[in-house]
Amino acid sequence: MITVANRIFVNPERADAFEERFRRRPRRVDTQPGFVSDHVLRPTKEGEPYVVLSFWESREAFEAWRTSPGFRDGHKGGRTLPEDTVLRNVVEIHEVFTASQGAGEG
Repeated sequence: MITVANRIFVNPERADAFEERFRRRPRRVDTQPGFVSDHVLRPTKEGEPYVVLSFWESREAFEAWRTSPGFRDGHKGGRTLPEDTVLRNVVEIHEVFTASQGAGEG
């Protein structure tokens, strides 16, 4: 399993519009083979990034999504935001080599 963390630095004046865009996104990724889950995390301190954290069965599954028409179509909506909304983003990919789960989970 891998995780993909897209750290997105957002102009504070555009944070509400950015969040609304995520609430209304088409969620095409949900049906992508190899997709496990994702979480969109809001920063708790000014100047820190939003993080879109997704879990994938494999790197190959993620790369298939990243190069798919669904990915391209799903990301077109970001172009409707003002140009200065996203200041920069950094993508990090990690392999999960150990994990734990709370007693109340699954």
